[in-house]
Amino acid sequence: MTATAQAATVQPARLLPGASSERVANATDSADKRRSAGVIRGKALIFWDPKVPGKKLDAIDTDQITPSNDCVSETLETLDARWKAGSFRFLMPDFRERVARGENFVVAGDRFAIGSSREMSPAGVKGVGDEAGHEIVIVCGAAMGDIFRRNALNLGLHVVQSRAAVDDAQEGDTFTFDPATRTLRNETRDKTYEPAPLSPQEEEIRRSGGIIKVGRREFADSVRRAPEIRWPEAKAA
Repeated sequence: MTATAQAATVQPARLLPGASSERVANATDSADKRRSAGVIRGKALIFWDPKVPGKKLDAIDTDQITPSNDCVSETLETLDARWKAGSFRFLMPDFRERVARGENFVVAGDRFAIGSSREMSPAGVKGVGDEAGHEIVIVCGAAMGDIFRRNALNLGLHVVQSRAAVDDAQEGDTFTFDPATRTLRNETRDKTYEPAPLSPQEEEIRRSGGIIKVGRREFADSVRRAPEIRWPEAKAA
């Protein structure tokens, strides 16, 4: 095979029929505006320990968040349908209905989301909130699963670690969360909490809105310009 036959042509991103770069840009701008709309507000949705009255449940692993049988996608059009349907399927069967009622501050104990690194878990939980029109905020204690936290931030799902907030939370409490400052407040108890800090890399991901929003912004820009390949100098190569 000759070098000419092996060569490939680098082409710019192409839009689907009927789409336009302006439409992509407008959709991206609208999504960013919704994200920066302000403080998130909602009711507490608490996972209680059935064995210890008054205590929040510790060690909710990713298999309890999304059972393995729900970690599938039948088609691209229904990519996250099973992930959403499986969210806390056995631990809290009415999770979806409660989020739809405005209980979008998920409160749990220590070691939340430990276990396997299935990205379907944060994606499904976030999807449940998105379909209900509520941004979900995970409020948990210490030692949260590192992989879940990073996946959540990548997907734009808010996660907050504050043992004090978890200890104070009761059914029906109203919470607010400011995405700009990560300040969490329990309005019912009149208490404000500063969550455990994220790493610099995690904070950068969080402020970007996650990989999906970054991808949308970069795609909108890519359709407006021709691709460019820059070869390194011979010495560097």
